[in-house]
Amino acid sequence: MAPTRWRPLSDRSTMHYGHELQFGIFITPKNDPPQYAVRLAELSEASGYDLVTFQDHPYQPAFHDTQTLLTWVAARTERIRLSANVANLPLRPPAVLARAAASLDLLSGGRFELGLGAGGFWDAIEAMGGRRLTPGQAVDALSEGIDIIRGIWDQGDRTRFEVDGEYYRVDGAKRGPAPAHNIPIVIGALKPRMLRLIGRKGDGWLPSLAYLQPGDLAAGNATIDQAAVGAGRDPREIRRLVNIGGRFSAGAGGGFLDGPASQWVEQLLPYVVDDGVGTFILASDDPGTIAHFADEVAPALREAVARELRSADAAASADSITGSSGSSATGRATGTAPVRSSAVRAKRRDGIDYGAVPASLAAEAIEPGDAGYVRVKSTYMRGGSPGLVLRPADAAQVADAIGFARANPEVPLGVRSGGHGISGRSTNDGGIVIDLSRLNAMQVLDEERRLVRIEAGARWQDVAAFLAPHGWALSSGDYGGVGVGGLATAGGIGWLVREHGLTIDHVRAAEVVLADGSIVRADATEHPDLFWAVRGAGANVGVVTAFEFEVDEVGALGFAQLAFDATDTAGFLQAWGDWVVDSPRDVTSFLIMGGARPGQPPVAQVMAVIDSDDPEIVLARLQPLAEAAPLVGQDVRLTSYESIMANAADGSHGADGEPTARTGMLGRITPEFARDAARFLASGASYFFQLRAVGGAVHDVPTDATAFAHRSAEFSVVAFGSSRSQTSERWNELLAPHFSGAYVSFETEQGAAAVAAAYPPATLERLRAIKREVDPGNLFRDNANVEAALA
Repeated sequence: MAPTRWRPLSDRSTMHYGHELQFGIFITPKNDPPQYAVRLAELSEASGYDLVTFQDHPYQPAFHDTQTLLTWVAARTERIRLSANVANLPLRPPAVLARAAASLDLLSGGRFELGLGAGGFWDAIEAMGGRRLTPGQAVDALSEGIDIIRGIWDQGDRTRFEVDGEYYRVDGAKRGPAPAHNIPIVIGALKPRMLRLIGRKGDGWLPSLAYLQPGDLAAGNATIDQAAVGAGRDPREIRRLVNIGGRFSAGAGGGFLDGPASQWVEQLLPYVVDDGVGTFILASDDPGTIAHFADEVAPALREAVARELRSADAAASADSITGSSGSSATGRATGTAPVRSSAVRAKRRDGIDYGAVPASLAAEAIEPGDAGYVRVKSTYMRGGSPGLVLRPADAAQVADAIGFARANPEVPLGVRSGGHGISGRSTNDGGIVIDLSRLNAMQVLDEERRLVRIEAGARWQDVAAFLAPHGWALSSGDYGGVGVGGLATAGGIGWLVREHGLTIDHVRAAEVVLADGSIVRADATEHPDLFWAVRGAGANVGVVTAFEFEVDEVGALGFAQLAFDATDTAGFLQAWGDWVVDSPRDVTSFLIMGGARPGQPPVAQVMAVIDSDDPEIVLARLQPLAEAAPLVGQDVRLTSYESIMANAADGSHGADGEPTARTGMLGRITPEFARDAARFLASGASYFFQLRAVGGAVHDVPTDATAFAHRSAEFSVVAFGSSRSQTSERWNELLAPHFSGAYVSFETEQGAAAVAAAYPPATLERLRAIKREVDPGNLFRDNANVEAALA
């Protein structure tokens, strides 16, 4: 059936593509004076425009190179999106342009759009034999270029990237970087072949109104829509943009877009409601015109469009009562929400109702086909492939995310706080991940009480930097890239643990979103059972979105990094363990050893924090250990807790495969444990073997005060292995008999045995009762699930 044109307003059944009306500016990239175009871009952002564009004529001596100009403008602006209008593809090789676009998108925080045109100068490309192209060949060349650009962006595809086209050849180019968002490719075109290409592969159509005759927009839309439907796409994927120009004058009747602002509104309105235009781009280098349009035309036109669409919706409702239909043969829909591209939808996973993602979360949700997916799919140690990553910004949106997960009960559910984690349970295969990284605010609630509020998506190095100006610190693991939420609901064995206790011992209240979506405050008097469970088993009972911590006064610290010849591995482990337990509480130490190295002695790396700003005291605390074995490396300094924790990069995690980590809680290091640990290391079962001091202040808290019950332990032990079977076999044979429990955050094994190791019987019984009250449907089942212990 032939496509139909948009119905006029008088039919009271207006159709549209569902795109929010936006406005852009089209600036000439003049280079004299050099900053003039940049200042106009800054004015455009200050005036509220959504998009700033520049023509791409690099052969003009009076113009800046547009790609360079866009980079400069991105650095001088914060919000406005940027694009060429449009890039001349023959002069910008697609593989190079793809990387430039992705880089600018990353640097600008996802603000770049790629405007493309067939352009001229195809005969300058040597790969084409220096020949001129016919219009049809130019379309085919542009089509190949688009495929190359998207292929470079597809970092999730691990296959060798090769294109043996008629116009371009790519032989093994590296994919990436992935852009910050799905960069739309907007194509400037007028001819039918190019319009059909837009329908098949484009994200937007950008003609200039000055070059269109009456009816051209409708005919162009019909051609694009028909091609889109034929390619299995929804026409609503394609935004319709137009370049416009005109002048403001006092009297009406001066011609098209030549008159007062009200005349502009009246004349532009039909292009939105009749022809589906979603973006008007004003071509002007005049600051007064730029400001006048933003102040008087844009808001009035938005209101006029909203009024017409409300009227059309009311008419459509009336038609539905009488049985009339407002469908279109083009495949256009009357809905108002833009749809995701067919390329993204093609990578969706079974079992997830993507169409029901709450509106509050849709804009920041990331699917497998999205550009940012590669940055959120995996964790520090586990490769993941979730079907949907939701990124709420507050507790109410977390509740929406939980409601969505509850409505998709058959798929796995992971909850991720702000970053690094060992267990890997914050991702999955084909499920939902609730990523809390946008909840990262911090504030001081009570200076006198040293009471602070920290959201769960923050990272510990950021917390340390926030507390440092106050002379405060909070013991919080040994790595600054760890997220607050995961650690502060499990335990928190950090650099000050022997003096100040676990991280959970400083929690005074928690904001928790429960499985039913309710948001509650849990503390010693309000929801006390939930508060008890949060401190050690929080992942089982809800999603904690914020904590109130009472932090400590901490000044300069001694920080020692020592390396010992551990040829006598058992003897050194025994000596180090005795030194830790017998030291004053102001000493906390961790020890790391790796697998055997052929022809080289084993090395033990010892790190220790001494809470003193006196060098003599620091050295005195370390002296007994220095005599335990030959030192092969040392670095002892006075520093701050903030500096110690500033040890993490800001990059995302991109692990592959399944992690293997085993953990146990230990009393004093006995000769028997030291012997078996040495045998475990010599077997090659672990490439990273760590012992962390736990005692001191941890002992002061009663065993039943929190869901973390291993208060008598002196050490936490963890081993990472590259072979799950070998690591677990040796672990169970040699080390497991020595342990009295396990630390939930470091254990990758799942199931009843692992849960029972993490929670003693009395603790587990209480946890089950609380979970059945707050999570009766066992929604939070994919993280050391206490219900698993019932099997």
